Amino acid sequence: MTQDMEGLSDPKMMRALAHPARLLILNRLGVEGSATATEVAEIAGITPSAASYHLRMLAKYGFVEDAPPRGDGRERLWRSTHKPFSVGVLPDDQPEVRDAKTLLIKAFRKEAGDEADRALASIENDTDEWRDATRFSRTRIRVDASELGRLSQEIEKLLEPYIAHQRSQQDAPSGARIAEAQINLFPVAPRTSPGLPTEDHDVG
Repeated sequence: MTQDMEGLSDPKMMRALAHPARLLILNRLGVEGSATATEVAEIAGITPSAASYHLRMLAKYGFVEDAPPRGDGRERLWRSTHKPFSVGVLPDDQPEVRDAKTLLIKAFRKEAGDEADRALASIENDTDEWRDATRFSRTRIRVDASELGRLSQEIEKLLEPYIAHQRSQQDAPSGARIAEAQINLFPVAPRTSPGLPTEDHDVG
C-alpha cells in the first residue's frame, strides 16, 4: 500500500486493540464514517457507556479521534484515523511482546472468521450476481520467503483502489456494496501425524 505500515510493538497497545468490541467499533468507524458512542454501541452489542470507554482507549493509542460535530453539536462524534499498521512476530521479540502479538493476531483471525461465517450463512438469500462473485478458497503455493513477501505487496497494490474508506459511494459503480477480502500468506507448518487408531471406531 502507499501508506507506510507501522509495525506494532507496544504490548499495551496491542492488548487494547485485541478486545472484540474495539475491533467491531474500529471497523464500523473505518467503513461507515463518524458515529456517536450510542451508534457504535449498537453494532458491538454493548452499552453506550461501555462504548465510550472503548472509544477513549482506542483514542489513547491513536486509532480514533474526535470528528466534526453534526447538528447542534451536543453529541460527541468519533472517527477512525485510518492508522495503517501491521503485526508480525519477530525472532527477537520479548515474551510479553510476542504474547501480545499472538493475542492480537488471534483476535483478528476470529473476527475475520466470524465475518466469513455470517457471509456464508446469508449467501443463499443474496442475488445470483453476488453469489457468483463470492469466493471462499485456499491455494497451496510453492515460493521462497522473498517471493511470498513480494506476493503480499502485489496483492495490497491490487486491492488499494477498492479500499472502502478511500473510495466513496459516488466514485464506485452503481450497486457497489461493502465486501471483504481476507488474505493469509504464511509458510505451512509441519502437521503432527496422529498415527493409526487402535480400533476402527468409525466403522459401521
